[in-house]
Amino acid sequence: MMNILIALFPLVSLIAVGCILKKTRFLTDGFWGNSEKLNYYVLFPALLFLNISKVELNLDTVSSLIMVLGVVTIGVAIFLWSLKKYYQTPITRFGVYVQSQLRFNTYIGLSLVAMLSGTKGMQMFSMLIAVAIPLVNIISVLSFSTVNAENLRKTCFAILKNPLILGCVVGVIFNFLNLNLFEGIERLLGLFAAMSLPLGLLSVGAALQFNQIKTDIKRLSLNVFGRLLMMPLLAFFTCYCFGLNQFETTILVTYFALPTASASYILTKVYAGDDRLMAAVISLQTVFFIVTYPVLVEILL
Repeated sequence: MMNILIALFPLVSLIAVGCILKKTRFLTDGFWGNSEKLNYYVLFPALLFLNISKVELNLDTVSSLIMVLGVVTIGVAIFLWSLKKYYQTPITRFGVYVQSQLRFNTYIGLSLVAMLSGTKGMQMFSMLIAVAIPLVNIISVLSFSTVNAENLRKTCFAILKNPLILGCVVGVIFNFLNLNLFEGIERLLGLFAAMSLPLGLLSVGAALQFNQIKTDIKRLSLNVFGRLLMMPLLAFFTCYCFGLNQFETTILVTYFALPTASASYILTKVYAGDDRLMAAVISLQTVFFIVTYPVLVEILL
């Protein structure tokens, strides 16, 4: 429990600092808009590229994990699209709902797996997220689009030029071809990557609206309950059905128990979604994760 609190403390603190800076107007509104754009198009893609390009990718050893990842992720996506059609959910909110259930905080995940499973767990989790990041980002981009014959080409082009997906794809290419960057460029990208998470969390805090939390308490509660409890329970059941061992089940349950990614806020802003609701979802999931994850570990693992 103490290790989890230590891992979450700096993340929650940065969100709080961002909120204070915004409320006190220490920084202008123009700063926040430009910082979000910089993070989405430059800093976060650099971080994804560096992480994936350095991982020992061996898909044969994680085929069962990838299979469960695909079954749960695609199955939940289909379920969410069915609900969207039934309730006629507007795209601005639907994209938030999809990201709140399918995206994940990479940094919390890596730190937890390192504590739970050591180097072997870190390697397997890294290979897992190399597949998961492009998959959930494609689904997230589609969730903000009305896909039909008229705008299908535009939607596909938006997916192909998404900087997060490009960062993953280029990272995988460098990894498989065993390519290396000039050391100076690699260090430069490392500096970009180091700025990404703190700046993203500050932006989340700056966009936090406490009135939104009070107004949308039902939606927020469903999002928190769905991601932090229902998703890991579904993953555990799927692992059991596919006959995965304890180690593989721990990796996947941890993955699906994580709060949604901080970058979800940036993507929501870029596609003109309900960014205030997204900021509230990210903040609440991160806070409640402190309680739900230890309970899940105690009960399931």
